[in-house]
Amino acid sequence: MGESQFGLDPPTVERVAQEIIGVHKLGVEVCLVIGGGNIFRGLQGSAKGMERTTADYMGMLATIMNALAMQSALERHGVYTRVMSAISVDQICEPYIRRRAVRHLEKKRVCIFAAGTGNPYFTTDTAATLRATEMECQAIFKGTQVDGIYDKDPKEHPNAIRYDNVSYDLILQKNLKVMDASAVALARDNKIPIVVFSLKKVGGMKEVIQGEGKFTLVKPSLNQ
Repeated sequence: MGESQFGLDPPTVERVAQEIIGVHKLGVEVCLVIGGGNIFRGLQGSAKGMERTTADYMGMLATIMNALAMQSALERHGVYTRVMSAISVDQICEPYIRRRAVRHLEKKRVCIFAAGTGNPYFTTDTAATLRATEMECQAIFKGTQVDGIYDKDPKEHPNAIRYDNVSYDLILQKNLKVMDASAVALARDNKIPIVVFSLKKVGGMKEVIQGEGKFTLVKPSLNQ
């Protein structure tokens, strides 16, 4: 949503698309999971009195809208993309079928997985980890507003401590607000490293994919 209060900001969509294009040009197979909080957050709707399941389904629809916007931005630059949804919306995107998604990657297409897991009460963090597990991804790269994981919100606490490396268990023990607990536990159980970096830096995603720049690496043990 850029600097706006809600909705889609076309320059921001374009900037993020350029980050993905830079990675795609390296020959990396890219799967994306995009949240929907710029349009609607299920938890916030539930907190205001809306029935939680309905609110979560509305959030899933928001992720489809964002996925279509990103698909449009990528394909304007010749990067073929497929949006695959966990809920059935056949007129506008494909259903998520793992083998079909693998085939898209083999054809050098970017896959955008929309609508979360297709179930209420699960976040897009959990959806990203689930899809990463199913697609046998080598790592999960989480783009955020800050350049890694801190012990508290660095925007509110100037003395926040930043981690270069952190274990899954430490995130769960300290309740560090990077991903929800179920997503972290799923990544831990399937030994998928998580790389947390800032989406605000131009060219930052490409740098991080190449092991450069600033990021926090989440791994099984700090000794590894």
